Amino acid sequence: MIVAHRLRLGLTQESLAEKAGLSERSLRRLEAGQIRTPRMSSVALLVAALGLHGAERERFTQAAYAGPDSFTAAPRPVPRQLPADVRAFTGRADELAELERLLAEPATDAGSPPVIVAVTGTAGVGKTGLVVHWAHRARDRFPDGQLYLDLRGHDADRPMEPAEALTRLLLSLGVGERDIPIDPAERVDRYRFAASDRRVLIVLDNAVSAEQIRPLLPGTGPGAVLITSRDSVAGLVAVHGAHRMDLDLLPEADAALLLRRLIGGRVDAEPAAAATLIQQCARLPLALRIAAELASARPARSLADLVRELAEHRDRLELLDAGGYAHADVTTVFSWSLRRLPAAAVRTFRLLGLHPGPGFDAYAAAALTGAGLQPTRAALRLLARANLIRAGEHDHYGMHDLLRAYAGALAAADTGTDAVDAARERLLDYYLAAAAAAMDGLFPAERHRRPPPPPRPPELPRLDRPSSARRWLDDERATLVVMTEHAARHGRAGHSARMSATLFRYLAGGLYSDGLVVHEHARRAARAAGDGPGEGHALLGLIDAHVQLGSRQAAAELAERALSLFRRAAEPSGEARARYSLGMIEWMSGRYDRALDHAGPALAIAGVAGDEIGEAKAHSLVGLVALNQSRLTSAQACFEAAVTLYRRHGDHSGEAYTLHNLGCVEQARGRHRPAAELHRRALALFAPLGDRAGQAMALDGLAIAHTGLDELDEAEAALLRALAIAREIGDRRTEPVVLNSLGELARRAGRPAESAARHAAASAVAAAVDDPYEEARAQACLGDACREWRRPDEARSHYARALELYERLDVPEAGRVRSRLDELYLGANGRTP
Repeated sequence: MIVAHRLRLGLTQESLAEKAGLSERSLRRLEAGQIRTPRMSSVALLVAALGLHGAERERFTQAAYAGPDSFTAAPRPVPRQLPADVRAFTGRADELAELERLLAEPATDAGSPPVIVAVTGTAGVGKTGLVVHWAHRARDRFPDGQLYLDLRGHDADRPMEPAEALTRLLLSLGVGERDIPIDPAERVDRYRFAASDRRVLIVLDNAVSAEQIRPLLPGTGPGAVLITSRDSVAGLVAVHGAHRMDLDLLPEADAALLLRRLIGGRVDAEPAAAATLIQQCARLPLALRIAAELASARPARSLADLVRELAEHRDRLELLDAGGYAHADVTTVFSWSLRRLPAAAVRTFRLLGLHPGPGFDAYAAAALTGAGLQPTRAALRLLARANLIRAGEHDHYGMHDLLRAYAGALAAADTGTDAVDAARERLLDYYLAAAAAAMDGLFPAERHRRPPPPPRPPELPRLDRPSSARRWLDDERATLVVMTEHAARHGRAGHSARMSATLFRYLAGGLYSDGLVVHEHARRAARAAGDGPGEGHALLGLIDAHVQLGSRQAAAELAERALSLFRRAAEPSGEARARYSLGMIEWMSGRYDRALDHAGPALAIAGVAGDEIGEAKAHSLVGLVALNQSRLTSAQACFEAAVTLYRRHGDHSGEAYTLHNLGCVEQARGRHRPAAELHRRALALFAPLGDRAGQAMALDGLAIAHTGLDELDEAEAALLRALAIAREIGDRRTEPVVLNSLGELARRAGRPAESAARHAAASAVAAAVDDPYEEARAQACLGDACREWRRPDEARSHYARALELYERLDVPEAGRVRSRLDELYLGANGRTP
């Protein structure tokens, strides 16, 4: 395992030994397996030198302490993301054979570069269809999965940024959010490491340039990469050794075969007319499918009549270039298809070109048209039947980028600037109103903290139940992120800021990467517009995301900025929230007096403002400090005051967190059954809210109660669930807590090596995120392990670090560690403790 990480970084034994502060001889013996039980200090030095984080760090330390066969790593996900295969795929035999030749044998050596093939060609020529069709045929060759990403390269409004693409790829490869670096260069390195040993097929569709693709290429590994682009991507060929396949128009024989498969014997009955129709469609599969659908809808008309009509239509049509493609005839086919549709369907098609998201539902389309839901649904059915949009699941639709560009050009040319602006405004209002309705269904108690919905919202889906609200938010999450950015880019800072404030609680439940994107766009838009309170509320969202991802210093700086903005704007409720955020950061870092310095003013300011939820949060913060200092009566009183306020306002989220805290009070008193019941009640409230961070926290508390009741199997099951959740959502605040609990459980179950590995991993995570309490907890347990293994020097080192941290925190645990350290020193001097 050491060797693999060393080679990944390109280090020699000598350079790694120097970097870690170890002798080269010791490192050589460690790599050869000659040292069966390495010193914990050596393992910690290697972890730091190799830059290991999260799951990698834990696997490394566990293997080092317990042996490589003593544990089983969680199975890695096998993504299956290919879109559906193309209906009636026809022709392209030579191109499929060439793909087969290039990709028949992906690299088998993990150190070799992956095979890269770029399929280039004009819009609508069938690049995506070819690649997806081949990928479906060859997917068994890639047992570690198939990834698919639409890079939206020719979306005039928002091509996908490499940073966003890397995040999606890493999540698909099973990397938790907390292991995705914020720094772009580090994110590239993390992606290349994650893909380096997997036989995966990565399809990067619709790329705009080599620069967009380059960060998304694995450095080495047995996988393969398929790219589609209208660009020649010459840089990939020259620098990365990519194979380029230029996809030409369909050969006439293949085009005729496709038409025959779509409209049957009419092609053979009128071969001359069919040949002309093929030329009018420029031998592009997309245009041929649209023309075939129109022919199928008019079975009584001859193909010759349709061809004549199309020719006449072109003669009198003046058209804009709607997408950078060279075949004006294709636009004629699109226009011809629209000409046979009712005016309402044509108008719907035009306005759909204004939608910036990856897809849309009937309600969003109705907002664009302003025509009502039922008429819009009828129009969408007609457009789908004409192959102008793609019907998906759950009343959702998609649109080929060529058709989207054409529709957008028609909207700009034929609809008028005022009408286009009004349609965009209605669309933004719809997503704001629907997001607000969904948040009201999930978090009704915080309705007053969110901006009001638009005064005349369009028709909305039913989102008053938690289940439907959560489903809508999850289904539309990618679109909501895009809409926030779209509003910011198009001078609608108010919409961007309101979307950020509306989605705050939803994103805080574990969607930290999306939270960073949404709140940052809102912050920039508000700042550019001079909207201080709007910027402050966006900062509150950024603070929460940074805290959960372990970037507390950045969070503290943002909180100070938010506090200044709210003070300047004389907004007391916002000031109380900013002070609460600062207090929580201080509490997490073990600076309890400074936490109380913020909690007191937050409580007073919220009280003056009549913000009882703000008061409840401040009470909870005071209670957390009291709990850490073992002032249990005071802690209980604070939490009970908070839960009363939360219940008064129906704030189930706040109530759940406070019930968990009350469970911790009961646990500290040794009352395991009441503690377990409180944690179960918290879990029951977290589940319908979809708050996974809260679920992980409550599961840890429940597991500790199970352990106290000697229900070790139940405790372990709960902890493993909690750890999986924390890692999946990137919650680095909860991860060391759960790792320490797993370590204590393993020790009690008689698995000392596993226990030490868990605590070592917990210590490393806690140190990385500045959590002194959990670091001290881990170090004290490692000291216990070393004392039992008769390693007194290492035990003293761990106890000394734990004591230093506990004394800094001024908590009762310091006395217990001091006693153990004294016993060791007395024993070393030959005296009986």
